[in-house]
Amino acid sequence: METIAPLWLWASFIAIVLVSLFVDFVVLKKQGSHDIGVKEALNWSLIWIALSFLFNGLFWWAIKDTTGSVEIANTKSLEFLTGYLIEKSLAVDNIFVFLMIFSYFAVPTNFQKRVLMIGIIGAIVLRTLMILVGGWLLSEFHWVLYVFGAFLILTGVKMWWAAGQEPDLEDNPALKLLRKVLPVSQNYDGEKFWTFENGKKIATPLFMVICLIALTDVIFAVDSIPAIFAITSDPFIVLTSNVFAILGLRAMYFLLAAVANKFHLLNYGLAVILVFIGTKMCLIDVFKIPVGISLGVVVGILAATMLLSVRTSKT
Repeated sequence: METIAPLWLWASFIAIVLVSLFVDFVVLKKQGSHDIGVKEALNWSLIWIALSFLFNGLFWWAIKDTTGSVEIANTKSLEFLTGYLIEKSLAVDNIFVFLMIFSYFAVPTNFQKRVLMIGIIGAIVLRTLMILVGGWLLSEFHWVLYVFGAFLILTGVKMWWAAGQEPDLEDNPALKLLRKVLPVSQNYDGEKFWTFENGKKIATPLFMVICLIALTDVIFAVDSIPAIFAITSDPFIVLTSNVFAILGLRAMYFLLAAVANKFHLLNYGLAVILVFIGTKMCLIDVFKIPVGISLGVVVGILAATMLLSVRTSKT
């Protein structure tokens, strides 16, 4: 696995992530559990998006300084932006599942912040491992590209047919397994994951929620990571675009939770994006679609489905 990013940029990326997590876990933790309104969620979403674009600017400058080529810097920064938008758009579908899980377990809104904060840490660790494994597979076995491409096409088709249907969490095999393995209390005990009943330590419903959130993120990462590898083979771009999209996931959740019903057609758009990216992977040795065109297609599909959703929304 080769990357064009210089070592100091890796160090800068790690420092930015650590500072961001410090702000999320230490500074914001002092606020305590509280309901996050639309205004607060919007402000934080804009901050995370601005941070991502600033990093992309730093990335562009680093590549230009390292290679001496503006063209290469433009291409690589476009790859980052496209990967970021793909991950951000697929995270929307992830958020709808989070909404379903929180609703099913009747998680109080003032507890949801901590669950999402812990979920972000788990997502960063798991996705880093998956990106390293995926990058190694692609560098050693070129034919894996076709497997990933076919998988994305099938996933897109499946997402299209499942769009608009309400998933039944009661039939979730992971939830059934957790209930068999762990005794779970009927009530919440604040933000605790474990509590005591009749002298025995048992899990709270909040622990079940964390487990399902983690499982959901792994499932969606199986879709999004190959999709970004279809745009670029550079593991640095895949990792950074993924992580920056994840860092804003908590704020994005509370923002979309308030307007989720207005984007009822978005899953159809996400399905088309997956099919497009999968097709791009399968055709890579026949015709390589320029990254600029890929970015335009992704943005165009998202804009079209969001506009149609708003125009046809019943609320």
